[in-house]
Amino acid sequence: MNAPTSIKEFFESGYRQFLPHVSIDCAIFGFHDNQLKVLLLKMKNVEGWCLPGGFIQWAEPANEAAQRILQERTGISQVFLQQYYTFGEPERNKEPNLKDLIDSLNIEPAEDNWLFRRTISIGYYALVEFSKVTPTVDLLSDECCWWDMHELPKLLFDHDLMIGQALQTLRMQLNFHPVGYNLLPEKFTMPELQKLYETILDRPLDRRNFQKKMLSLRILERMDERKSVGPHKSPYYYRFDKNKYDQALQAGILLGF
Repeated sequence: MNAPTSIKEFFESGYRQFLPHVSIDCAIFGFHDNQLKVLLLKMKNVEGWCLPGGFIQWAEPANEAAQRILQERTGISQVFLQQYYTFGEPERNKEPNLKDLIDSLNIEPAEDNWLFRRTISIGYYALVEFSKVTPTVDLLSDECCWWDMHELPKLLFDHDLMIGQALQTLRMQLNFHPVGYNLLPEKFTMPELQKLYETILDRPLDRRNFQKKMLSLRILERMDERKSVGPHKSPYYYRFDKNKYDQALQAGILLGF
């Protein structure tokens, strides 16, 4: 079945393709200019922003739906994506903002329209390399762009809670799974890797301790090339050993940040 091509069609018959009552919202994190950023959408004719999201097709597994939504909004696939929470408050999507959108589009859905009913959202977070992303709007939005986590705009529905929960989960995961492969370029210095961890945790880390912990994981390869950053400052470049990195993701680690 073809996807709806207009908002009117989506409101009137989207339930034929998508499972009602269950949606997916993705907190997509990127790292750029030493800032942790999250990808947000600006809904048409509505004052506020939201996370990229969508519904699950009737015969589609939830994880595949999340990957599809991620690829539609970023243009990339096969990235780290993890389910982190289920948001199920009864009134979570009962906002006047949705009515404002409907009024501005001159459509008149029935009061029992499938989009007005209680919806439970499955939250996923993704880690992507900033430079590879092409932010792309969806049917209900007219802007899609990155926002610094310290300068977020007004968020719709319960998406402030979603972002907070995603960041809390990511911070906890730093203790048990490596991060960086999907957030950093192919080669990077140890200070750059440390800055990534400090940005996510929002606090400084001891340089020697951090380097010792990361090297103990045996997931890094030191390259012969150095980065010239000034007199007497030429740190080595590193890169991840993809096989060992994937093994660490599967088996888990214990860092204790």
